[in-house]
Amino acid sequence: MNLLDELLENYQSFEEIQIKDRFFKHNQICDLLDSIKNNKVFGIEEVGLSTMGRSIHLVKWGNGPCKVFLWSQMHGNEATATMALIDLLNFLSKNGLYNEIIDSIDKNCTLYILPMLNPDGVEIFTRRNAMEIDINRDFHSQQSPEARLLRKLRDVIHPDFGFNLHDQSTLWSAGKSGKPATISLLAPAYDEELSINPVRQKAMQVIALMNVELQKNIPGCVGRFNDDFEPRAFGDNFQAAGTSTILIEAGGFYNDPEKQYIRKIYFKAILAGLISIAKETYLNVKDKDYFLIPENKKLHFDLVLRNCKLQRNGIPYKTDIGLVAVEKINDDLHSVSLTYTVGELGDLSQYFSYEEFNCELYSITEISNLKIDEPANLIVHDGKHQVISIKNGVLTN
Repeated sequence: MNLLDELLENYQSFEEIQIKDRFFKHNQICDLLDSIKNNKVFGIEEVGLSTMGRSIHLVKWGNGPCKVFLWSQMHGNEATATMALIDLLNFLSKNGLYNEIIDSIDKNCTLYILPMLNPDGVEIFTRRNAMEIDINRDFHSQQSPEARLLRKLRDVIHPDFGFNLHDQSTLWSAGKSGKPATISLLAPAYDEELSINPVRQKAMQVIALMNVELQKNIPGCVGRFNDDFEPRAFGDNFQAAGTSTILIEAGGFYNDPEKQYIRKIYFKAILAGLISIAKETYLNVKDKDYFLIPENKKLHFDLVLRNCKLQRNGIPYKTDIGLVAVEKINDDLHSVSLTYTVGELGDLSQYFSYEEFNCELYSITEISNLKIDEPANLIVHDGKHQVISIKNGVLTN
């Protein structure tokens, strides 16, 4: 077993215990950055302000010639990568078991880490910034201060590699395997033709090695994100500008709503990429290894009720019900409520779910008729006892 294989077993040695869920705020990240300022291996600088005047910080670490730029939380409700990056800072500050890895990255790379680009969105756990702009669609228009800052930093740093860090819907599947796309990877396209030049090829090669490491922990749960060219997005444009850009998306995993296990997997993905860049092992990888990663498909539901017996106009029929748990941030801004909406009705034998229940031996009472994209109102029962009750989208048992 190599050192990278041992990471998850020893994760508690560098995991930031002050971050325990997805709902941390800007001030918590600032406090954590302040706590490492005295560690001379880090350079920490306030590089700009958000729309609402919150500080945006850049952390610099390493002494190597290869420049790697990592940025997170362009979307305020996509928090997994930021947790992983804070753990990465802790990891890089440690001496001991992982010195071999740390020294290799330090000697060969200089890291530029932007842990939180959209602190205003973070504060209310929403995708867009305070101007209601999706920062990742503002590369050319440059209407938001956050987009202007990110583009400026790339132009100043001129990174060789970029890590564009996000979360995606938990409904994505890793191909047709039946497993969720816990991590999705992509070397974004830089033109409509999806061409492959040396810049994009390097990103593909690094991703292929990242996938090898991820398969050891989440076999079958890695997907390849759709590579349709998005001319407004930062990843596509950074790729075009000469930065080999790697997109990482955190999806879903069983019984991990706060993504605390995915956080560890995300950390390993980043570190595996950095090791391959530092040691240039990616140069030995074939393009085909990247394309062997199955493409994402939206085949997952949060809950599927199988073999449900319903009636319309007195006509009985059997159907599957695919339910999606829609998150809404609560007033405390530190938790979410779930509303189960009807994602699909019909034959869902080719679809998958995190949880499912076979209703073959049960009756279904519709409190109101099931309609696509509307909250579910139903009771699953055996005539005497309720087995599942969903009222106005709220799962009560």
